[in-house]
Amino acid sequence: MMPKVVVVMGVSGCGKSSVAALIAGALGYALVEGDALHPPENIARMSAGLPLRDEDRMPWLDSIGAAVREARAAGGGIVVTCSSLRRIYRDRLRAGFGERAAFVWLDGSRELIGSRMTARTGHFMPPALLDSQFATLEPPLGEPDCIRVDIDRSTEEVAAYAVNELSEL
Repeated sequence: MMPKVVVVMGVSGCGKSSVAALIAGALGYALVEGDALHPPENIARMSAGLPLRDEDRMPWLDSIGAAVREARAAGGGIVVTCSSLRRIYRDRLRAGFGERAAFVWLDGSRELIGSRMTARTGHFMPPALLDSQFATLEPPLGEPDCIRVDIDRSTEEVAAYAVNELSEL
């Protein structure tokens, strides 16, 4: 049965927002952009080139959990973007959602993601923080309801693959 909560995760610049929008559209689910739930202090920290610490992330993860619970109470499924880099973050989200959630990990090389980050404009996360993102990343291999998707193809192909894999969970 298709999970009603889907988290599109990965390091900054991997395509979470674009892929999540396509997955949400394909499934007829609502979409929550996790970056929009960061408190101003987190945005300021990252904009200044400083990586977030666990104590910065926990309230943000709790806000995402609350947004998902609120959206689910209205009915229907939801796709949410969140880097979810460490297992403790994913576990916090799972607990906050209060129901089964699938994680779609967008995985790609440092070189590919770095080139995408350099090309994008208007985002608060500077490319200089990409190395800290990779250093923090604990791949969700072996965790329940997690799908790894190689991003070395078109956004449409990545989303289609993810939707197909989600239907197999």
